[in-house]
Amino acid sequence: MARILTGIQSTGPPHLGNLLGAIIPAIKMSKDITNESLFFIADLHSFTTVRDKEVLKKNTYATAAAWLAFGFDTKKNFFYRQSDITQVCELSWYLNCFTPFPMLANAHSFKDKSDRLASVNSGLFTYPVLMAADILLYDADIVPVGKDQVQHLEITRDIAGAFNHVYKDSFVIPSTQIDEKVMIVNGTDGQKMSKSYNNVIDIFLPEKKLRKQIMSIKTDSLGVESPKNPAECTIFNIYSLIASNLKVKELEKKYISGGFGYGHAKQELFELICDKFKKERESFNHLMRNTDLIENELLLGAKKASKIANDVLSRVRSNIGYS
Repeated sequence: MARILTGIQSTGPPHLGNLLGAIIPAIKMSKDITNESLFFIADLHSFTTVRDKEVLKKNTYATAAAWLAFGFDTKKNFFYRQSDITQVCELSWYLNCFTPFPMLANAHSFKDKSDRLASVNSGLFTYPVLMAADILLYDADIVPVGKDQVQHLEITRDIAGAFNHVYKDSFVIPSTQIDEKVMIVNGTDGQKMSKSYNNVIDIFLPEKKLRKQIMSIKTDSLGVESPKNPAECTIFNIYSLIASNLKVKELEKKYISGGFGYGHAKQELFELICDKFKKERESFNHLMRNTDLIENELLLGAKKASKIANDVLSRVRSNIGYS
């Protein structure tokens, strides 16, 4: 059985791009009986920038609620909050002592902000080491990542290799799994959907606010009567990622025939999202009104994950000579 590990940033409710590109595919993969999945909310990583405890807590709950609403099986797999497994902090120290300064200075997470050194804390500088501890603490076999995270996985493999060279058989060296077919979802401005661009569609919003987001999608200035090219329209592109082939063909015909405005297309997209994700929206809102249910799932998950973490950390401590 392959052990798959994925960390999820706790930045609030995942947007439609997160759902289609990462969450839904990851949950589908976790249903494979030959896989064992560990999904965790990376709230320690969030602490590099988030200082408001209520925001930190709310973001964690919203992230967890989305995964639970979309059907992640917490009985078969592991679902936990990073900060509940404090062993990861001890392991981070051991790994820090094997991590050369130039490796961290060349990491994207630091280099992207190196022109503003006054705003870079040491937590952000050693971010890749904590990520390595997240992975190595659970003997993970496979870590699925996007292309932007490949460097951090290579850092993990390098640190683990250096550690194993001195302290034999301390860590399982994880394999990097890059999904070349990761779905890219356009945001309301036509760019890649991202919270940093403020162009997201949050399917968990109340209907009025959700509709307002969808109605803000940018289009060209062609009038209602004019035929339109669906391939060049953000509304159609998003619609085609969610709808059935039959529905997509029906909408495509309306675009090409004319007499169909962008306002009509936005309304169809809004109705599709409300219908397609009705169950998930209801489940998410129920969980956010009853956060004790989320808390219970996370604590049960942490209890399960701690057993693996304790075994690995004991092995490492024994190899070092601390036990």
